[in-house]
Amino acid sequence: MYKVLLVDDERTILEGIAQVVDWRSAGTELAGTARNGLEAWDRIVADPPDIVISDIRMPGMDGIQLAAKVAEHYPQTRFILLSGYGEFAYAQSAMQYGVKHYLLKPCNEAAIAEALKEAAAELDQSLENERFVAGMKERLQKMLPHVKEQFLKEFVTNKTYGSRDWDYYRQLFGLEHGDWTVRLLLFELEGAFEFEHLFAVKNIAEDILGHTLLSSTVGDRVLVVVPDTLPLQQLHERIAGIRETFVRYYKIDVTAALSEAGPFTNARLLYNETLAILPYRYYLGEGSLITKRDVELSETVVTEIAPDDGHLLQYIRTGRWSEADAEIEQLFHQLSDARLGIPVAKSFVAQWFMAMIRLGPAEAMNRQMDRFVALMQAATLSAVQALFRETAQELTKLQYESNVTKHSAITGKVLAIIDSHLADPELSLGGVANQMLYMNSDYLGKLFKKETGEKFSNYVMKVRIAKAKEALEQGGDIKIFELAEALGFGDNPQYFSQVFKKHVGCTPSEYGRGGQQSVF
Repeated sequence: MYKVLLVDDERTILEGIAQVVDWRSAGTELAGTARNGLEAWDRIVADPPDIVISDIRMPGMDGIQLAAKVAEHYPQTRFILLSGYGEFAYAQSAMQYGVKHYLLKPCNEAAIAEALKEAAAELDQSLENERFVAGMKERLQKMLPHVKEQFLKEFVTNKTYGSRDWDYYRQLFGLEHGDWTVRLLLFELEGAFEFEHLFAVKNIAEDILGHTLLSSTVGDRVLVVVPDTLPLQQLHERIAGIRETFVRYYKIDVTAALSEAGPFTNARLLYNETLAILPYRYYLGEGSLITKRDVELSETVVTEIAPDDGHLLQYIRTGRWSEADAEIEQLFHQLSDARLGIPVAKSFVAQWFMAMIRLGPAEAMNRQMDRFVALMQAATLSAVQALFRETAQELTKLQYESNVTKHSAITGKVLAIIDSHLADPELSLGGVANQMLYMNSDYLGKLFKKETGEKFSNYVMKVRIAKAKEALEQGGDIKIFELAEALGFGDNPQYFSQVFKKHVGCTPSEYGRGGQQSVF
């Protein structure tokens, strides 16, 4: 029921209308009466009615003045004016205040009821319109996030969108004020993920960044537009917080690319900038924040980082893993700093890898080529380096074991030569190396010491003294000069005795009679 306030300064008319009109049949109820405009206004302020039936001629405030004031403060209220024949033209001036219904006095209850029904119908229609508009607004509010996402997606990918579209949509989105210098932030999830993970990244980003203008999923990535209001360091910290939060909840890493600042109308260029720098996670690693500064090309000349066969391969070939590992670290660090195009970087790694695996046995080539495929498909340079390092370590170990076997065989030959030529006073490292094994004497000396822990000459002397002790311990009629000659001291038994005493602590004669004990 719509509430009606009846206003007239004549009591008989006021009471007559109040009693004769069938208010309920018109969908209304009489909520109160007033004797003039001032009293009516007080009642309206206290309890606003839906419909006012008012006489025009009243003391204090007439009906038109009342209609004007109600139209200003309660525009939804409907007015029915009662006027005499001579006042009708004056009454029509109230049209400027939205008054549509006029009744000439005297009027019967049927005319008043009809006017009430019309006013009630208008109110019904107004309510219906309000409900429709409210419903449209509600649906628009529900759709607005999707409209915003679609607009952003189209704006950065569709060349037909321009500044006019932005002017229209920013008003639609309630973004018509402010300085629209922005940065674009593009997120890419690493590894396998579900589509809902993209929405999780978007929601976390909106929450942590605090103020975002627009956001959307674009393919398998998330794009966020932020106003360029935060200090850059603070923005970087918040982006790091987005990654940390997402990784903590979903155990999936996410890489971000941040554009330079620019007007929103250049959003397509800023978006293309993020697309261009995002692949440089190949150098910086998954989970990085990448900016234009991070990927600016250094002035390193390409030829300066050509594959180094002279160092890395030499370390692998000689089984020296610590040196090879350090060389790999240096090569990849140099490659990362150069920020070359990714295909160029991969071509260098491919050359290094192929040169390296040629050092290994032929039967291992197929397995190494499988690893080569994985190495070329790796998403980041750090992953490439890990595979490369693993292969280099395997090959270095094989080379080391091969060298140890080879060195042991050489040392064994030297030991056999020493044993069979112990009586030769000319036995020397140079003679064994040059005349018997045809090797470099310096290399053979280092190899022999590495394998035995002794220099060649010291080892030979210790073997001769050990043999002398053996002979003396067996007893018998052995002459010192004969023993000296048999152990390579030639015809100098005195020198033999001096050397023996130095090593054993007594002369050969004393040792043979059971003298001092050996300190050898």
